[in-house]
Amino acid sequence: MSTAVDSVPEAMRWSTENCTISRTMEILGDKWTFHVLRELFVGVRRFEDIRARAGIPRQVLTERLAALIERGLIRRHPYRLPGQRERSEYRLTQAGLDLYPVLVAMIQWGDQYLPLDAGPPLEARHRGDCGARVTVRMECEDGHEPAPREVAFRPGPGAQPR
Repeated sequence: MSTAVDSVPEAMRWSTENCTISRTMEILGDKWTFHVLRELFVGVRRFEDIRARAGIPRQVLTERLAALIERGLIRRHPYRLPGQRERSEYRLTQAGLDLYPVLVAMIQWGDQYLPLDAGPPLEARHRGDCGARVTVRMECEDGHEPAPREVAFRPGPGAQPR
């Protein structure tokens, strides 16, 4: 016999106060942040180049760069052109580089569900002689590739009951 408690999804028993997705979205949760990261991933590192290529307003770019530095995703690297003052270019830290699969997954999803008639405007390719397309896929610790419906979220050691 089923009770009202049985019909409540397991997730309802756990708090979202310390949710990993929420904490991540505090850093990455706006479009301009991903535009900045996209530019850094493709090798555009200087403020004016990022601003011009991404079409991002100067003040917004200043704020996003400061936030990404504060959160440890990028760092400033000084440079000086002959006859000019010292400036900074921006480089990804290891934490920033570790977002690469996230960006590739977003591109992969967009190409599948928001395709352009002419084909993808950007492709992730393996550098060097290989040159094959790079894709992101889920894999469990034992090497299986589960379908999304075969993945279950369970409370981890940091979970807090509601």
